[in-house]
Amino acid sequence: MTISGDTPLEDRLADDEVLGWRLQLAYAGLHPDATAVLLDAHGPEGAVARVRAARSGNTRAAEAAAIPAVARVEELAELGVAVRFRGGPGYPPHLGELPGAPDVLFVLGLWPTGPTVAVVGTRRCTAYGRNLAAAYGHTIADAGWVLVSGLARGIDGAAHRGTVAASGKGAAVLGCGLDVAYPREHASLRDELLALGGAVVSEYPPGTPPEAWRFPPRNRIISGSAQAVVVVEAAVRGGALITASLALEQGVPVFATPGDVGKPAAAGCNLLIRDGAHPVLDPADLIAELELILGPVARRVAGPADQFPWEGITIDDLARSQGTSVADAAATLARAETAGAVARNGDRYYPTLGKSR
Repeated sequence: MTISGDTPLEDRLADDEVLGWRLQLAYAGLHPDATAVLLDAHGPEGAVARVRAARSGNTRAAEAAAIPAVARVEELAELGVAVRFRGGPGYPPHLGELPGAPDVLFVLGLWPTGPTVAVVGTRRCTAYGRNLAAAYGHTIADAGWVLVSGLARGIDGAAHRGTVAASGKGAAVLGCGLDVAYPREHASLRDELLALGGAVVSEYPPGTPPEAWRFPPRNRIISGSAQAVVVVEAAVRGGALITASLALEQGVPVFATPGDVGKPAAAGCNLLIRDGAHPVLDPADLIAELELILGPVARRVAGPADQFPWEGITIDDLARSQGTSVADAAATLARAETAGAVARNGDRYYPTLGKSR
């Protein structure tokens, strides 16, 4: 299997036996902490031997690790999956330097080059948070930067949709195998990211189910691949705050959007700001802050919509801003809603950019 000029995987495995042991161990699908312990204590070949002997207590892992790495080549080729070994070509450079980084990554597509920003948040987001995440994703793409997130429902999905709407490049990090659509309704979003030159990444081999314990470890990949982490909405406990905590440990700047102190979805961000995260108020503010880290933007920064702001607009607001009658503004919004450009929530109309489940 050759991906973008890489040496074919079968040739690499033939030239370097250790890579084969590393790939076999990755296919065992163990918890990343267990994999790291085995590698540190026994090395790749010894680790595989222990797993195959079921000394880990996991017979499924033992069966998976018993299959030689060369037997996996055809399966990976059929799926179009590349294998990236830590310390080797194609592995995200900053991530590879961090303690606890995955020894092996499975990749669909190509990891985009350029400054990378992670946007994360709760699955149980508000309409405000969802639209803001989409606006951030769109604005980051317009700046010529790469967005990385987790493809989850809520904030993650909205940020990815914003990037896709701006024809930007992004990377999605999964907590399951790359051939497993999870959440199912984001399968098309995953395909759109790939079509635009992005990547979908996992440390778990194809076929790995989306078990709950697999998701927290993927946050270290998100934070470790980024030069800045932006938290839009987050509860006091959850993956977004894990990502932010890991980013701080990794020396990555963390930004957070303040919110209503009475709303659970804002509690995590407010605590992050209290504890020293940089507050950001809107897409323009975010770009201004990120330019201090990533340098001037390469492209014109635009909003997610020229006519309809991310925070939504009422009929009266549109009439005042355009100097038209209320009836004309209502007609404009009705046409936009019919065309799918906006969605109504109460008395406000929001751009459908980034609308996600």
